[in-house]
Amino acid sequence: MTDFQKYVQRYLDLIPSESWLEELKKSGEKTVEMYSNLTDEQSLFAYAEGKWTLKELLLHLSDAERVFQYRILAFARGEKNELPGFDEELYAENSFANERSLESLLEEYQLIRKSSQILLETLNPSVLNNIGTANGNQISAETIGKLIVGHNIHHLNIIEERYLPKL
Repeated sequence: MTDFQKYVQRYLDLIPSESWLEELKKSGEKTVEMYSNLTDEQSLFAYAEGKWTLKELLLHLSDAERVFQYRILAFARGEKNELPGFDEELYAENSFANERSLESLLEEYQLIRKSSQILLETLNPSVLNNIGTANGNQISAETIGKLIVGHNIHHLNIIEERYLPKL
């Protein structure tokens, strides 16, 4: 197993059932519920120096999901050109998430998640196995869809383990 495959697998292993499209919906709902219980002030909390605030983490989920959506769309439509990677730290640094309201960030997250659900639910099953190259690694459209779920769950776990106990 390559390093990239190990990296992907650690996220896929977090998906609690084979029904990953249902888990996409559930993880989105859990994220909204978790953030809906925070105040704007609490959402500016970071559990350690140099770590993202809860607002930055929420916008990171939205940013990453947008990138993953594009990759899914491109590969499902047969794109043969390699797609670039993205630097999540650079994106967070330039996001201005902390200047936005929590309500605005949550609305954006919900719209992006709904868009992901529609994209993934309406793709012809035959294109889910289409493979493309992103950031130098080959991956299928379906695996990227599952990555959206596992990546979200990964960050929910971090929030529960490292952020909420300190709020």
